[in-house]
Amino acid sequence: MAATLNKKQQKVVDELDRRVSMVREFMNDWLLFNQILSAYPAPGVNKAQLENQFLKIKSKLAREHNVLKESLMQDYKIDGNTMQIVAGATNLESIYSQSDIAVTKLQGEWHRSFISINETLGQVEDKKARAEAGEKINLGQPGHGPVATNSGMSDTAKRNMVIAIVVIAGIVGLMMFTPLGKTYMDSFNDLMGR
Repeated sequence: MAATLNKKQQKVVDELDRRVSMVREFMNDWLLFNQILSAYPAPGVNKAQLENQFLKIKSKLAREHNVLKESLMQDYKIDGNTMQIVAGATNLESIYSQSDIAVTKLQGEWHRSFISINETLGQVEDKKARAEAGEKINLGQPGHGPVATNSGMSDTAKRNMVIAIVVIAGIVGLMMFTPLGKTYMDSFNDLMGR
């Protein structure tokens, strides 16, 4: 039995529904990218037409990717290599002029990205189902892009780093400036043959 949702909850469900649709469209375009890529070496295909379709789908993926990243915010879990695959695949002829190993590597990277797109879709669908059931879901702040992540260290990490430096400095100080430390250093030098 579906939960009765107030207007605010319904807006969350509608937004999550929009996000699910966006991820599905991106996934379908990612599949098309691979279908075009895989069709190119087949005998009798119109290679010029495939090249044209390939360039169009690459452009669409690039546009969708940025919008998707902005819209999904903290739910964005798509492999960071995805757009590198698109950018690196300049055209079909150059891809297939490489070694078979390079083509196989590209296909493996495509599959990794496909899995991450599916994981992202599953996560957003799960969030939508929970919202439809009445659970309060935090979507982040719309229009503010992905949740900001501090590229520096957290306060806890900084404190732990300072503690580690102090402990290491203390150990080095003991080893260099005390008789016991001198004994350890002499033993160490003997082991090293100095």
